[in-house]
Amino acid sequence: MRPGIHPDYHPVVFRDKAADFAFLTRSTITSPHTIQWEDGNTYPLVDVDISSASHPFWTGKGRILDTAGRVEKFERRYGKRSRRYPPTPLKGDSMKVRASIRSLTRQPGSKVVRRRGHTYVINKKNPRFKARQG
Repeated sequence: MRPGIHPDYHPVVFRDKAADFAFLTRSTITSPHTIQWEDGNTYPLVDVDISSASHPFWTGKGRILDTAGRVEKFERRYGKRSRRYPPTPLKGDSMKVRASIRSLTRQPGSKVVRRRGHTYVINKKNPRFKARQG
């Protein structure tokens, strides 16, 4: 290793505030806070919101840790929308769909492609546009 280009790698104590759990490991992070560890030495202290001691994946418990109302904010934006607007089936006769696809095929620069039991009309002027039947 070249000297002087790598950050200082030293022992640090990480404390999980949610589970009141602390562990000593090595890291490059620094902190103005310190703590006296079990071995009698003083180490920099870094507080974290979540660790393996409090994460539901590692603990097997399905609890929600809400930091600053993020869950409520998500529910307000996205969660209630699906309950308020249930999905409705598309209205329309299959004959109307076939007629619209037929009219698309009459446009210059379009071609009909059949794949996996579906009929697609691809417009060569805009290749990203596809109309699907079935």
